[in-house]
Amino acid sequence: MDNSIAASAAALNKNDQTRFRVLGAISFSHFLNDMIQSLILAIYPLLKGEFSLSFTQIGLITLTYQITASLLQPVVGLYTDKHPKPYSLAFGMGATLIGLLVLSIAPNFGVVLLAAALVGTGSSIFHPESSRIARMASGGQHGLAQSIFQVGGNTGSAVGPLLAAWIIIPRGQYAVAWFGLAALLAMTVLWKIGGWYKRQHLGSASKNKKSGSAVPGSLPPRTVAWAIFVLLVLIFSKYFYLTSLSSYYIFYLIAKFHLSVQSAQVHLFVFLFAVAAGTMLGGPIGDRIGRKRVIWGSILGVAPFTLMLPHADLMWTGVLTFVIGLILASAFSAILVFAQELVPGKVGAVSGMFFGFAFGMGGIGAAVLGSLADTHGIEYVYRLCAYLPLLGLLTAFLPNIEGDRVSHARAA
Repeated sequence: MDNSIAASAAALNKNDQTRFRVLGAISFSHFLNDMIQSLILAIYPLLKGEFSLSFTQIGLITLTYQITASLLQPVVGLYTDKHPKPYSLAFGMGATLIGLLVLSIAPNFGVVLLAAALVGTGSSIFHPESSRIARMASGGQHGLAQSIFQVGGNTGSAVGPLLAAWIIIPRGQYAVAWFGLAALLAMTVLWKIGGWYKRQHLGSASKNKKSGSAVPGSLPPRTVAWAIFVLLVLIFSKYFYLTSLSSYYIFYLIAKFHLSVQSAQVHLFVFLFAVAAGTMLGGPIGDRIGRKRVIWGSILGVAPFTLMLPHADLMWTGVLTFVIGLILASAFSAILVFAQELVPGKVGAVSGMFFGFAFGMGGIGAAVLGSLADTHGIEYVYRLCAYLPLLGLLTAFLPNIEGDRVSHARAA
């Protein structure tokens, strides 16, 4: 009997361990997914010249991609909470692959929008399900797991512009098709992850059936709703500002400092690399000191730097955008895990809502800011967006839901 108890305890301990191989695989898939997506942003100068696009039309490309992902992600997350689809990730990447191939041969602006919508569809399937897998493999270190997952995506977003500068810009639109190989590799990895996900789901379903346990929420519904609203406003401020850099930073550098396209893309890489580094820091720090404190420091703490940016020379522009990316990116993992803990048992729905809202804000931001750039100039966009991080003051209204956990983490 003692041996049986020891064996059960060992199995339980094994199930609670963080699966770093799974987290590494899903992070690598996120790297490939977001690298492919960032190619669209990075080749905007090429598309602008090829099809004689205005800034408003550039914004519409981002809007199409982001809104497609935004509208579908909460639906996908809600559906897969009730009906898990372990292999859906590979099929979603298939939609991204088709979008890439369409983009490589697009003869006009309308087909470019279709390609962007296909890539957005793939993203809508990828993000909520991948976030669920990261939580399943976390072993209780939810912030760390989300950061590992997120850093893959942000690193991919950083590498994309460099690859575009080296491969696509010199060779033209058709070179986009070469990146279909990355999509095929991602599909292979995601198929294997789907097998692990399926085994884990079957095991947890059997365990829950035997125990009949459920995870109740500990806060009143009104408090939860208000906290979710505040978190969404913070997502709005973060992603509206990030869109001003990811979509228009190249044009800003070219207009203000007369850089070449390739030099501007290197600056964009530096910013996106800082975003990747900041993402990796936010989750584990949130596990240690509390996610609310990370959100405070990330959103509001970046405001002095965003306010200085429009008045900086080229050297300080590079320094400030690096600092902005590093600080601002640390928020998302903390915000997402905070929201998941507000609504336990709804990982897919919550992840889909927040990823979808983030994508939607990015898309709407791109369209709005593109229109402002056409009418008032690109520098006006950065002067206006500099005030967005001040919305971080709303963090004061978030409930304190992690006092005991943070105290234990500090004691450890």
